Amino acid sequence: MASTRSFSVLGVSGTRALLGFVGFMYYASQYGDRSYLFGPDGVLPWREFVSQLHDSGTFSLYAFSNSEAWFQIIFHLGMLTALAVACGVGGRLVLALHWVFLWSIYQRQTVLLDGGDNLAYVVIPMLLLTRCYGRLSFSTGVARKISRRTPSVVKALSDPIHNLGLLAIAVQICLVYMVSGLSKVQGKVWQDGTALFYVLRLSEFKLPGVSELIYQNEFLVFLGTYSTTIFLVYFPLGILVPRLRPWAAAASISFHLAIGIIMGLTSFALTMMACDLIFLSGALDALAKRCSRLIHRQRSAVAHERHPGMAPVSPSPSAAQSPPHPATVSSDG
Repeated sequence: MASTRSFSVLGVSGTRALLGFVGFMYYASQYGDRSYLFGPDGVLPWREFVSQLHDSGTFSLYAFSNSEAWFQIIFHLGMLTALAVACGVGGRLVLALHWVFLWSIYQRQTVLLDGGDNLAYVVIPMLLLTRCYGRLSFSTGVARKISRRTPSVVKALSDPIHNLGLLAIAVQICLVYMVSGLSKVQGKVWQDGTALFYVLRLSEFKLPGVSELIYQNEFLVFLGTYSTTIFLVYFPLGILVPRLRPWAAAASISFHLAIGIIMGLTSFALTMMACDLIFLSGALDALAKRCSRLIHRQRSAVAHERHPGMAPVSPSPSAAQSPPHPATVSSDG
């Protein structure tokens, strides 16, 4: 992967945007109860929170002061930073700040987490190595000015560093699937095909009216339990085969979509789906080109109907035959 071409720029850009959206929705979903959940006088008192941080050896911006004003400032700055990451504004500096704010609020109230936070902690620093602002972002021109003053030797390293970050994310995702699958293989309820029955009966993972239909059907329980284990174990193998890669990623997105809807683990599901996008970059690029051609044809047809004597506009042969240019770093990347 360390070559003169950056791979999966659209994929990592989608990962960055969706991770920013997940962070923003975490803030938005708790906004009305923010003082009760995260405030200095909330359900977890500030002194007890600081003591927990000291015992665990970590940090949080919310521990710097027990002032209500400080809490409100940090909370709203974190919320705006997450929105900026989702919209592609600010570049890598804002993405790094988003990681700090996200870590801080997750540490402030750990009982609300569903597992997606652990992956976000690891993946966001890896995204900083990539051109995750190469697509789906707004350009301000700052990075372009910096790029002009950057030595050519340093510029030549941008593609290998991007691909190294992309490879690190791919390996991390495959490890998550493999470890999860192998741990399930060793469990008795997964071996006898009844795990789904017990999981869906738990109140925190129950979707009324739907969970009952699944765990009361022996075939669905058997199918769901074994298909989950097989999929998790063999997902990395599907990623290694280029022709199977988009299908494996699409299956993973469908799998986690079901988890998010049925089990209510929306943050975890969206975080996993965000990381799966790096394996769908080629398919997404092809889809975007098809949509662009379709829109162009529709516009040409409408123009031809309005002006029958005018020939439809079509792309020049040189433009149609020229290979696509590698995606460049956005001005905020």
